[in-house]
Amino acid sequence: MHYRPRDKFPNLPARIAQLGDLAYNLWWTWHPEGRELFIMLGGRAAWSRNGHNPVKMMHELDDGVLKLASLDPRFLRYYDAVMARFEGDMDPSSGWFCTSVGDPKDNTVAYFSAEYGLHHALPVYAGGLGFLAGDYLKECSDLGIPSVGIGFMYPEGYLLQRIAPDGWQAGACERLDRENAPVRRLRDDDGNPLLVDIPLLDGEIYVEVWKVQVGRSDLYLMDTAVEANDPWNRSISDRLYTGDPEQRLRQEIVLGIGGVRVLKALGIEASALHLNEGHPAFAILERIRERVDEGMSFHEAAEEVRRTTVFTTHTPVPAGHDKFPFPLMEKYFGSYLRRIGMDRAEFFELGIDPRDPASGFNMTAFALRMCAHRNCVSQKHQEVTRQMWRHLWPDLAEEEVPIDYVTNGIHVPTWIDRRLGNVTFNQYLGRDWLEKHDNPLIWELLEEIPDRLLWDQHRRMKRALINKIKDRARDKWRDPESDSRTIMALGTLLDPQTLTLGFARRFASYKRATLMLRDPERLRKILTDPHRPVQIIFAGKAHPDDQQSKLLLQQVYNAAADKSFEGRIAFVEDYDQYLAQYLVHGVDVWVNNPRPPMEASGTSGMKASLNGVPQLSVFDGWWVEGYNGKNGWGFEGSEGPTNDYRDDRDSEAIYEILEKEVIPLYYRVDDEGVPRGWVKLMKEAIMVAGPHFTSRRMVKEYTEKFYRPALEETKNAPGSA
Repeated sequence: MHYRPRDKFPNLPARIAQLGDLAYNLWWTWHPEGRELFIMLGGRAAWSRNGHNPVKMMHELDDGVLKLASLDPRFLRYYDAVMARFEGDMDPSSGWFCTSVGDPKDNTVAYFSAEYGLHHALPVYAGGLGFLAGDYLKECSDLGIPSVGIGFMYPEGYLLQRIAPDGWQAGACERLDRENAPVRRLRDDDGNPLLVDIPLLDGEIYVEVWKVQVGRSDLYLMDTAVEANDPWNRSISDRLYTGDPEQRLRQEIVLGIGGVRVLKALGIEASALHLNEGHPAFAILERIRERVDEGMSFHEAAEEVRRTTVFTTHTPVPAGHDKFPFPLMEKYFGSYLRRIGMDRAEFFELGIDPRDPASGFNMTAFALRMCAHRNCVSQKHQEVTRQMWRHLWPDLAEEEVPIDYVTNGIHVPTWIDRRLGNVTFNQYLGRDWLEKHDNPLIWELLEEIPDRLLWDQHRRMKRALINKIKDRARDKWRDPESDSRTIMALGTLLDPQTLTLGFARRFASYKRATLMLRDPERLRKILTDPHRPVQIIFAGKAHPDDQQSKLLLQQVYNAAADKSFEGRIAFVEDYDQYLAQYLVHGVDVWVNNPRPPMEASGTSGMKASLNGVPQLSVFDGWWVEGYNGKNGWGFEGSEGPTNDYRDDRDSEAIYEILEKEVIPLYYRVDDEGVPRGWVKLMKEAIMVAGPHFTSRRMVKEYTEKFYRPALEETKNAPGSA
């Protein structure tokens, strides 16, 4: 099965034909020189108009523009330089993995995830889990780790958020324009769309397969919206995280079992399997079935699969662990279990949570039992998860429960502000800082950056954020159904000179988006102080089926529209990866106040810190490891009899930190207008996040802790060469 991206642009002159390959490889999303090449080709207006998507932009360009570019010496010099870098980065025999582990050809890691946040041109993500998966694939490319991702196409995307005048989230599905997205349908040897069958449900389900190239990493997205399926089966992959339990189960069957079948159809032999959350855990069963068909007993096959599978759990929130009623499991797995020689009762037992055995088949319990390599996503999360699941190992002390941790990290080239990285850091950290950014010694050179320069860079990023928000509000104003209250709530009165707090994440009750609003009078005094004002920018989406979270969002929106706050609160509509870039670069303080211990890790604060934005957070998730007393602010979450009691105490803690520490420090400037103490804080935030909370450190840890042992197990398995 092959495809050639350049075939999509048949009118490309031969001299610049590789532009087709580059457009369909998301390498350009984290290499500014790649994006600049397309901007040179079509202009900034076309780049912006087409959503920073080179595939869509190139479809718009006429033959004359392409012909002129192929004859332009200046463009060709830049083109040749970019392509040389691109081809070098695609070399499968280079990178950290080759020198540290071994030949990539024999060590493929298959990474299964329900969502991937790679670029807003490919809306197949909902939030943090997807961004993490996207950063993971990019880092695997950078390090040369032979990785292949499996996920869903989601033709209806997740949610195109629209806020009604009363503040209620009223969203529509964001239809994916496949013809103009950086994704290609795979075809069989006869040129027909590749169909993979999943003979599990009523009849058969077929999936088409689409490929996304992420540097050296391959991502395959499955799509059930094909004519060969009946209407109900066709809609399995329509939307991310469907609320219907049976359709959700069918979706996870296709993700896990279907994903393994796709790898088989593509001839990909995965030496290790990595499950990002419990959604794809049924992949374990299909890997067992393959071995049983080859002659192994069920228990032999299960043990081999167990030793070569990694499971990452991300949530300490009980509701975040998928559970399915046993009658549904019986309906969909009866015949399948017979094929692998597994008893129904034995299978159900693997998915039972002993604390609540009647709740159904628990995907996390199943994955914990069936994977030899298990990890949480922060040190604090490990403590919480061991407490949650210690009953699976009743004979072990809590500290001996075999669940490790690898703290999440972010992909530095993706999330660093371009000018901050390419100008300031290049000058003071060395031009090769990005290749060596997991070395803490490099970041000590931040002290050499003049305070004035770093502060000016931050002010530039802040102006860019506020201008972007105002541009969005102006676009909304053109909507004939909009009103002045709506436009004010969207941030038209934001001031780049004012201390700006940022709160942007998925709206869920435990994340407590309304915590800062609990005492409106005290907050009003803080925000509207004529000498030291403060403003807050909120953004985020509630799940379409989560009415409680929609109510929280409505409260935030109504506060933003409340004239008594003088426009110092803004809610920015339709939070996505593109807006996230502006927010983590441009606010002054990143606020994070989940109800402990519900935050597993949290990567948005890492992204902000990398760009010199300190975090104000309750001690939970990554902040327990990341806070050093000099890079932001932290407070202990209150204990108490009720959530209301705890929330009142925690909101008071935030107000007090703002009044006594944050606001005075921000507005304490010298004769040159530079807040020296604040800039010192910014530098410390960067020095902590830069080397320690990155996907490079994270992926290397996964390799050393889990992949290397799993790959060795594969080599030593019976029948292996």
